[in-house]
Amino acid sequence: MRKRRLRTIVAPFTVAAPAGARIRDRLRVTAEEAAVLRLVGDHLGHQQRADLAERVSLGKVKAKDNQRAGRKKKLTALSSSRWAGTMTRASEDQYQLSVRVLFDERAGLRRAIHAITKRLAAPCGQRAGTVRGYPGQAERWQKQRRLQVLTARLAAVETRIETGRPSIVVGGRRLAKVRHNLDKAQLTEGQWRQRWDAERRFLTADGESGAPHGNYTITADPGTGEVSMVLPTPLRYLANAPEAGTSSRAPWASLTGGRNGRTG
Repeated sequence: MRKRRLRTIVAPFTVAAPAGARIRDRLRVTAEEAAVLRLVGDHLGHQQRADLAERVSLGKVKAKDNQRAGRKKKLTALSSSRWAGTMTRASEDQYQLSVRVLFDERAGLRRAIHAITKRLAAPCGQRAGTVRGYPGQAERWQKQRRLQVLTARLAAVETRIETGRPSIVVGGRRLAKVRHNLDKAQLTEGQWRQRWDAERRFLTADGESGAPHGNYTITADPGTGEVSMVLPTPLRYLANAPEAGTSSRAPWASLTGGRNGRTG
């Protein structure tokens, strides 16, 4: 019997200190500030979804061929350079995640098809070697139908993998299906629409190592708890704070702080 080799233990080392921190809290905003946040989220969400659709249309390409620079330049005119960088990065991450999900789904479908096919090859109520057949004709017939459904799903997944175009529902496929079952979900159409719009908003900015208290797009003041956010170009007329002296030189919106004086 062949003995298993033991793993080699690496030399001890010191873990580096964290380079940043993430704070989560609830903002106490006024009605006017909430309206501005919704407008910004809707505007950026629309632009990000358009960019994601463009990325999906490119299909399976190398990183140098995903046209990110051109997409970012187009988005910069509709938002800002930092918002555009975040949106294109989010689109790429969502695309790659969806492709990995397709591969996982294909593996699961192949396993299910293989298991059902093996059991269908055995007679009802009997064994073929170590494989046991289905107990009765009714269950066997149901499994034959199930096999056809799984085979069709596998063919569709294989096609999406080959073309590199996964199916992505911004806002969530589960919430989208709830729209057709409002009574079971105990929701009105207005309540569902409110949740749907909230899920499809985009209000995210990547952190920067040299930026104090956040980044140059969203900044949290640790003393007062106020959050300042640079507005996209079409919405800068809504600014209620002067320029913050950053390299973007853009009008800012100042929001109320959180419960603990910190926001994120």
